[in-house]
Amino acid sequence: MSILQETQSILDAYKILPKKRLGQNFIVDEDLLHKMISYAEISRDEVILEVGAGLGFLAKLLSQRCRQVIAVEVDPKLAGLLRERLSRVENVTIMQGDILMLPIPPFDKLVSTPPYSISSPLLFWLLNRNFECAVLTFQTEFAERLVAQPNSKEYSRLTVATYYRAEVDLLDHVPRWAFWPPPKVGSGIIRLRPKKTPFQVKDEKIFFEILRVLFTQKNRKVKNAIKPFLDGLKLSEKDADEWLKKLPFTNKRARELPPEDFGLMANEIVERLHEKGLL
Repeated sequence: MSILQETQSILDAYKILPKKRLGQNFIVDEDLLHKMISYAEISRDEVILEVGAGLGFLAKLLSQRCRQVIAVEVDPKLAGLLRERLSRVENVTIMQGDILMLPIPPFDKLVSTPPYSISSPLLFWLLNRNFECAVLTFQTEFAERLVAQPNSKEYSRLTVATYYRAEVDLLDHVPRWAFWPPPKVGSGIIRLRPKKTPFQVKDEKIFFEILRVLFTQKNRKVKNAIKPFLDGLKLSEKDADEWLKKLPFTNKRARELPPEDFGLMANEIVERLHEKGLL
């Protein structure tokens, strides 16, 4: 029996209809499961986290290669199904709930096809935790934004924020038919590894706020796009004009700047805020 046939059989037996609002598209391509595990280079002593464990096919394969699997599933009915299907697999722990709200224990790696609706919050949740490697299947458009180059259509605030924290590789593209029911879009497999030495940022809050402001108007010149941020600091018009003259890259557009340049700009602003006693 193929994974597709088994998936349909399990769902019929438990009277479960895939929920669009939860992004329930189940992997039915066994090669994809093995490929994701291979990309993660899992060893026997590691704890692996899976988000959106679904019917348990990936969790079961992971359990054969690592010390423990933490399988998270938000849908109570699927979580109950998982507990039944994996009841004899001693090294799999099922957690039911929202990954962003649960007290997740420490883990080494994340291997997962999460619901596309939580791609961005899950990514930032992950980048704020300690981990060695993550292999994730995301919607193609989202995956390509993570590895986009400056001046490309896909280059975004997400690109820079992710680059600041992690090395990102787009490893493979996944066709729609690898899932059931097939999603409306293709997917891409991303691997993330935390950077040991990110480029220097003196104040992360200001750095991320500058990213938000500049990428809201990424086609405008920096000197025009950053004006709302400076206005929010309650500077006098004279001081704001003076800062703009001394800030780097103000005649370029946000979409043209490599990630490190946003860091340099943010650091310059932080220094000036300290000089003014505003920070």
